[in-house]
Amino acid sequence: MRQVKLRITGRVQGVFYRASTREKAQQLGIKGWVKNEPDGTVSAVGQGPDAKLQRWIEWCGEGPSEARVESVEVEEQPIAAFQQFAIIR
Repeated sequence: MRQVKLRITGRVQGVFYRASTREKAQQLGIKGWVKNEPDGTVSAVGQGPDAKLQRWIEWCGEGPSEARVESVEVEEQPIAAFQQFAIIR
């Protein structure tokens, strides 16, 4: 089990990125959150088993079909107590 924080850059707002990220996280059993940032990036925190978390990170590098992801920065974090995966507004 591990937890990471992602910073996703590119065309990632207004393209259903947050909803799609939550849907993928729920499919994989990842807990955490995703939110739009004022600078046009998206931040996300995910926690789960290594293999599933890695699949989620890779998916975040692609995003939904309308997104154009330029980069995904990954930062390891201490485990927090998340109950689900949420969209933060």
